[in-house]
Amino acid sequence: MKGKISPNRLDRGFYKYQEEFEQKAIDVLRSGWYVLGNEVKSFEEEFAAYTGAKYCIGLASGLDALWIAFRVLGIGKGDEVIVQGNTYIASVMGITINDATPIFVEPDEYYNIDASKIEEKITKKTKAILVVHLYGQASNMAPIMEIAKRHKLRVVEDCAQSHGAKFNGQMTGTFGDIGCFSFYPSKNLGAFGDGGAIVTNDSDLDKAVRIFRNYGSEKRYYNKVVGANSRLDEIQAGLLRVRLSHMEELEQEKTTICQRYLEEIKNPVFELPKIRDGATHIWHQFVIRCDKRDELISYLEANNIGSIIHYPIPPHLSEAYSYLGMEKDALPITESYADTVLSIPLYIGMTKEEQDYVIDKLNAFEVQS
Repeated sequence: MKGKISPNRLDRGFYKYQEEFEQKAIDVLRSGWYVLGNEVKSFEEEFAAYTGAKYCIGLASGLDALWIAFRVLGIGKGDEVIVQGNTYIASVMGITINDATPIFVEPDEYYNIDASKIEEKITKKTKAILVVHLYGQASNMAPIMEIAKRHKLRVVEDCAQSHGAKFNGQMTGTFGDIGCFSFYPSKNLGAFGDGGAIVTNDSDLDKAVRIFRNYGSEKRYYNKVVGANSRLDEIQAGLLRVRLSHMEELEQEKTTICQRYLEEIKNPVFELPKIRDGATHIWHQFVIRCDKRDELISYLEANNIGSIIHYPIPPHLSEAYSYLGMEKDALPITESYADTVLSIPLYIGMTKEEQDYVIDKLNAFEVQS
């Protein structure tokens, strides 16, 4: 194999639809309208239809979607939000930017929140559950929604990695009050810069987010609230429309690669990802687990195969959240995952030769120490 196989290749996804992307960019540049124009409006309509939600509001990033979601829901100081421990730190920032307190729950064997452990964490201060559909697999939404309904809790879904994933036939992002999406370039529906969105079926929340994203203004210079400047721009919206039109094909390509991984990686030192009954997986990442991860990473590097750890430091052990006072071993399953997970190469345009090489090298790996 010539050259290194990267964990991700964004250029291949561009070249796949190069003419469409370039024409759309030129069209937007020539339009003379670059903020909150027809491309954003059209993308919002098309993405809402894709998810099955009534409304979509384009925002500047996935993190903005998260913190704005909790802001418009009125969740803040003194409130608690339940969230899984093994998520990316941005999920937790969505809570703490609003001065609310994250209450961590251990994940299940599918890397999503363990629904059976939520109820024991509910207190009088609990106001919401933040469900993260990690790595691209839909979470176990039926029991989560039942718990939320019984305890009168809001549900926010972090769908930054789950565009198109379903639970019992329903798209992630449409179960709770608000679904939050990121369009960071590495996502399955990725832009060519930062971008995000909120989807909802609630017309009042739709209106509130639209006002909040534009300085708190419904009408120019007439500000209802102290809002933010968080707008999906016209070029990103246009380019996202191109990729959205090919989502079924893109999802199938990744699914085909990952099916090969599941069937052909036979090395017993790895634990391969599992798919929950009733859930679909859109494979934002293909994550294996290995007790000798450092040794594995070195072996892969020596064989010109890149890999990424998603994520090496759980939020509760990060310096940013040291004020929460949580010590090591507070969340043993979360911490075990952080010590053993590894994402192997997966991207649109990955050749069969590259797939073969990765599979062969993983199967040939032997623990030395």
